Amino acid sequence: MPVYPVPIQRLDPRAKLPAYGSADAAGADLYALADDPVEIAPGTTVLIHTGLAAAIPQGCVGLIFARSGLASKQGLAPANKVGVIDADYRGEIMVALHNHSQETRTVQHGDRIAQLAIVPYITADFQERDTLDETDRGAGGFGSTGTR
Repeated sequence: MPVYPVPIQRLDPRAKLPAYGSADAAGADLYALADDPVEIAPGTTVLIHTGLAAAIPQGCVGLIFARSGLASKQGLAPANKVGVIDADYRGEIMVALHNHSQETRTVQHGDRIAQLAIVPYITADFQERDTLDETDRGAGGFGSTGTR
């Protein structure tokens, strides 16, 4: 498995660098940076600091995903479902953590709050057409596959 360098800067000396939980993990854990415990009431969203900035490689994007255990056991997940860190962004990485549960949740300094995956992408050259090529699926939308 190739490993690519991603320059990262601690904006606060207490910030913890992203870390992979296993050898084959696609996402590296992101950790909360907090002076005090952060309470997230049911149905609300709070921006959680990481104290980190990164230089995502050109041609890649940093994608912030929920940690499955945090989401399924505590109801905490990124409010925007998937956060996007563009390669030209140099500000602090923050996670908009939303509480989907019915109980107030608390995030402590050093808690794992999300995971970061570095992913290559394709830049599209959108070309307007009067018609598109035909496919078996056609314009079938939500739930239209596997119904025959």
